[in-house]
Amino acid sequence: MTGTLAGPFLTAPIPIDLPATERVRIAYRRMAAANRPEVWITVRDSTSVLLEAAAIDARVAAGEALPLAGRLIAVKDNIDVAGLPTTAACPEFAFTPDATATAIARLVEAGGIVLGKANLDQFATGLVGVRSPYGAVRCAWDPQRVSGGSSSGSAVAVALGIADIGIGTDTAGSGRVPAAFHGLIGVKATLGLVPTTGVLPACIDYDCVTVFAQELALARQAIGVMVGPDRADPRSRVWPPDVPLAAPSVPRIAVPRPEDLQALEPGYRRAFDVAVADLAASGCRVDTVDISGLLDAARLLYDGAIVAERYSAVGEFLSGRPAGADPTVSAIVLNAGRVAGPAVIDDQDALLRAKAAAGQMLSGFDGLLLPTTTEHPTIAAVRGDPVAINRRLGTFTNFCNLLDMAAVAFPAAPADGAPFGVMMVVPAFHDQVALDLAARFLGQEPGNPLPGNGIEVSVFGAHLRGQPLNRELQALGARFVEPVQTSDAYRLVALDTVPAKPGLVRVLPGDGAPIAGERWLLSPAALGTLLATLPAPMSLTSVELADGRWAVGFGCSHQAALDGSDITRFGGWAAYLANH
Repeated sequence: MTGTLAGPFLTAPIPIDLPATERVRIAYRRMAAANRPEVWITVRDSTSVLLEAAAIDARVAAGEALPLAGRLIAVKDNIDVAGLPTTAACPEFAFTPDATATAIARLVEAGGIVLGKANLDQFATGLVGVRSPYGAVRCAWDPQRVSGGSSSGSAVAVALGIADIGIGTDTAGSGRVPAAFHGLIGVKATLGLVPTTGVLPACIDYDCVTVFAQELALARQAIGVMVGPDRADPRSRVWPPDVPLAAPSVPRIAVPRPEDLQALEPGYRRAFDVAVADLAASGCRVDTVDISGLLDAARLLYDGAIVAERYSAVGEFLSGRPAGADPTVSAIVLNAGRVAGPAVIDDQDALLRAKAAAGQMLSGFDGLLLPTTTEHPTIAAVRGDPVAINRRLGTFTNFCNLLDMAAVAFPAAPADGAPFGVMMVVPAFHDQVALDLAARFLGQEPGNPLPGNGIEVSVFGAHLRGQPLNRELQALGARFVEPVQTSDAYRLVALDTVPAKPGLVRVLPGDGAPIAGERWLLSPAALGTLLATLPAPMSLTSVELADGRWAVGFGCSHQAALDGSDITRFGGWAAYLANH
């Protein structure tokens, strides 16, 4: 599975090797040619955007490192960009902020260029993309079908090849359902990792900023730029010290029982079976679990008292009956104002219990593979039944934030010739595991780890890949980085241990030889666990590498080295084993 549905479904991205100014010109030409005015609520004047692009080109030419240099961004219009109106798809609500949302400011600081504000389901309430007085956002490849919401315009701008990065929000699936409809990547990080400062709340405790992109690596990079605590956001969070930095080499993946998939229309059901088979073919262990508890929890977002958060966000405004209010959105929000306080407490308790049950159910699994949504309806069908269809589309997405889970949505093999998407769902802070599993499914390299708190450790013996103690590193969520060699100031000895392992010993420069090893990345807590369980005569020490750097690595005691057999001539433990 290659995981790309370019061709008839996606317009290829603008080549990244072009100067930022040329990329901007092409984007505006594509915008005009696409003739999809409903995608945007506010488009920036091309002259000012070109000036910004020229400044970025000059900074790059001067040698400045800008990880997102020239990347073009569509921002959902419930997220502030200084100087541009924030409407949340309601004209009467519009205001012009003085400050840019923290997440967007970080993208711009990294070289990103905002093209404009994208259309959405009004007040981020909906999964269809048609609840907007600025027009129903049509699917990029079939204008009769919905684009998916609420982050509709951001997704379609990426699918049309106008923007490289679409920024949306995801409370109930808004950063994932549009991805499924277009063959895009949709990354919904753990709640709080990306600050929501400058984001108009929908359900403030369950909102998060998300990314659309055509490429997994770019989506990961954009999320990585936005992640980080913000003093202005009391809900922002940091990576814990025990965060896993990688999926294991043989992941164990949970999939739903057939009875849990009854909401899928037949073509999606068949496509999901193909996706499960593709996952197993990639080397994952796949087991069936009962997800009915997750599906029950999902209903609490709209059918329970938690919906009161929507009234808290914009209920007072909508109670004034503004002319531009979408009737379906108004009904949902205003009805939420009738929720009683005790009911909220009861549902919060129910969610805590559901979260604990989900943790127990998924214990021992590295991820849960789910279909992203149930069907791809037409705009006419949604207008005829605006609530029931929308509710079905969130069947597999609504629980995620309620239960504090992260997810990566990505394309699978088509369903009856149309895009079909799946999600890898993981516990909070296991975001990198989900990214690794998505990369595995798509046949791509996983790239650098998202968490930035890893510590490098070099190993030279039984912890190498393919050796008996490598399982200890994988169990700790360690991530393989690259092969390494020591300087010539080391000797290697075979120790009398079970399992067999070597010892690395420091000698005078030139009295030893370069010894082959591997560099791994561990979380701080994982490194502490590894050190606490390290048996004699092994130790962690500073090791000089061939390129002159010093790294934390494995060594052994002087006495153990004297008692062992010198095997330096083999240049490494794997070569020694291959000859014995």
